[in-house]
Amino acid sequence: MTGKAPGKAHREGLTLVELMDMFPTEEAATAWFESVMWPDGERHCPKCGCTETSEVPNANPMPYWCKGCRSYFSVRTGTPIARSNVPLRKWAIAIYLCLTNLKSVSSMKLKRDIGVSQPTAWFMLHRIREAWAEEDDDQFDGPVEVDEVYMGGLRENMPLSKRKALKEAGAGRGPAGKTVVVGVKDRDSNEIRAEVVERTDGATLKGFIREHVEPGATVYTDEYAPYKGLSGFRHESVNHKVSEYVRGMAHTNGIESFWAMLKRAHDGTFHKISPKHLQRYVSEFAGKHNIRDSGTLAQMRDTVARLVGRNLLYRDLIADNGRSSGARS
Repeated sequence: MTGKAPGKAHREGLTLVELMDMFPTEEAATAWFESVMWPDGERHCPKCGCTETSEVPNANPMPYWCKGCRSYFSVRTGTPIARSNVPLRKWAIAIYLCLTNLKSVSSMKLKRDIGVSQPTAWFMLHRIREAWAEEDDDQFDGPVEVDEVYMGGLRENMPLSKRKALKEAGAGRGPAGKTVVVGVKDRDSNEIRAEVVERTDGATLKGFIREHVEPGATVYTDEYAPYKGLSGFRHESVNHKVSEYVRGMAHTNGIESFWAMLKRAHDGTFHKISPKHLQRYVSEFAGKHNIRDSGTLAQMRDTVARLVGRNLLYRDLIADNGRSSGARS
């Protein structure tokens, strides 16, 4: 891996050449995944946790056997890639590409880069996003910045039928027909959490703050009316309507910078993100933001480790509401 360069970013990167040297064969990729899943070198069954395991001759039907629950398993078992026939070498490359592209990677590009079909690439990316499904219940100590953003295409780019439906519903321009995402950034840890919400009323936005921020913390917002009357916190706001963006420590520039990256990905990489799956993309960008100071290899290991115990079936992906719940298998 490359070291630190004077005046350059302090994180330790990983070049494509180094990546391919790491994963020259499927055997090498399998050994790496196993080193992440079983970091202490002691193989254990992902189903029951038993360490009394043995190798299976010819790896048929799977490479390992658990004496505890008397079942076969592999390094994929108990993760979203359990039922995938895609080689682990391609999974490692896909994770690398997803992490190292600031605006992520589209399924069409991943299809071309690793040689799979577009539906397979699309499903792979959503399974990788399961690693970033939010599950941290710890509240931020603050100070924090809170803001909301509206995701969706321009009205003039919508199909005529959708524009007509919005007009008939009496929906004006601006946020009409778009999906709302609310986010919070903790200034001390620099971490971000963001959620798709159905509305931007006071109950929803204040409820989001109370869920993610410790009582008594300082909360910075803009002048949006639903934030007014926020009790139990030290609340300050800036008035964007009169071009007030910073007043002392009061501003929302940090969380707005995150929205800018999310929107650039929407416009430049994905072009369209359906409301059904928007939470998965939001979770991806928040998750990658929260580990961005780590080296690339550390990010890859963290992502793979976070897949343990998760599950995502294709039928559930296309049938559910698209939110990455982080449900355990």
